[in-house]
Amino acid sequence: MYTDKQLYAQITAIGGYVPDNRRTNADLEKISDTTDDWIIKRTGIKERRILEDGKATSDMAVLALENLISTYNKKLEDIDALIIATSSPDMPMPSTANIICGKLNLDNVWAFDINAACSGFLYALEMGATLVESKKYKNVVVIGADKISAYVDVLDRSTNILFGDGAGAIWLEPHPTQGIIDALLLSNGKGQEYLNIEGGGSLYPFNIGNNQPKQYLKQDGKVVFKNAVRSMSEACLSILERNNINIDNVNWLVPHQANKRIIDAVGKEIGIAEEKALNNIAYYGNTIAATIPLCLWENKDRIKKDDLLLLTAFGAGFSWGASLLKWTL
Repeated sequence: MYTDKQLYAQITAIGGYVPDNRRTNADLEKISDTTDDWIIKRTGIKERRILEDGKATSDMAVLALENLISTYNKKLEDIDALIIATSSPDMPMPSTANIICGKLNLDNVWAFDINAACSGFLYALEMGATLVESKKYKNVVVIGADKISAYVDVLDRSTNILFGDGAGAIWLEPHPTQGIIDALLLSNGKGQEYLNIEGGGSLYPFNIGNNQPKQYLKQDGKVVFKNAVRSMSEACLSILERNNINIDNVNWLVPHQANKRIIDAVGKEIGIAEEKALNNIAYYGNTIAATIPLCLWENKDRIKKDDLLLLTAFGAGFSWGASLLKWTL
């Protein structure tokens, strides 16, 4: 059992998965009033991955975790807690985390979902770190996964150009030195009308009336853009200030991959060099809760041990935040 010595949560393994199927800008040109040039200029996205019909968010989460386990020689039976950040659960109940336990034959694991939209991974990461620091859990897995394409009207160019599917997983363990340093996580409930999926819940169930049109994701891009840049920038600057860290000491900014213009604007607002802002949005699009872990996974060989990372996200609700961590792989 643990001693009384202070222990910190560290990332000790990472994995990821994206579907093989690609929805390119050329594909979208054929079905909606848009062009490759228009999409790239407004979003920086060239293609996005789309999970096949008959597969669900849990399937991608399982594959991301299996990638992690095979790469870092972890053992499924060591998992104490499993946290899934998702806005696209397999079904309203049971939780996607519970379904994953069934698919992986995991018994006696504390498994649950967190839905904070695009901020979900940061929320789940902080929860996972807190569990480890409580000294009650030694091996906590946090997965950000979304099959958001299931909620996108493929004919709606305000959303079909942005979103794709994927999953990223991390493994947290206790260590005497810092890994996860701090997190600032916020929400205000003022953005519901500007970014939402109304249908399928208790307010607009599909079995009452004609609520099928409410099944799709809707957003007011201009309002979301403005709030995302302001909120992410303020969260980054606030967490740096309270930890007495200068932006020049941050090795990498890892922002939520919503839009390349948002990424660039946040980087400019907080004063970090453009080459220090990691992004993979061009080929994956916005994968909701999966964007940050997928970006970390893709760049794991580029990020050096002990690098200081600043993570930030913004999502529906509105929800937003920032996290600081030392890279420990």
